[in-house]
Amino acid sequence: MKYNLETGSHTVYALQYHFVTVTKYRADLLTDEIAERIGEIASDISEDFGVNIQNVNGGSDHVHILFTAKPTTDLTKFINSLKGVTSRKIRDENPEIRQALDKAFWQPGYFLATTGQVSIDVLMKYVEEQ
Repeated sequence: MKYNLETGSHTVYALQYHFVTVTKYRADLLTDEIAERIGEIASDISEDFGVNIQNVNGGSDHVHILFTAKPTTDLTKFINSLKGVTSRKIRDENPEIRQALDKAFWQPGYFLATTGQVSIDVLMKYVEEQ
């Protein structure tokens, strides 16, 4: 397996993550347009955290995001920001969603895993096929 290695001043790393979150009540609200908008928002947020979004996809009630990060990235802050900002912007831009879900767009929990020995290409294919 070949890793895409990143370098820091005293480090070499390959940190790849698979993040999944679901809509509140698993409501079927994620249209292609909303999923695309979530990807745009995620890309904007990622710049502030030094994260690189690789892929965003999912189904009508959940989203998968593949990303790479630095060893110094505070993943909890990144994910809380990602969920909070996407929730607020999606509800502000889509009044019908605000009406359906009121104060929360996402469930409180989420799934996050390092990709381990699976190549990013295999994970990207998996996410694209969701």
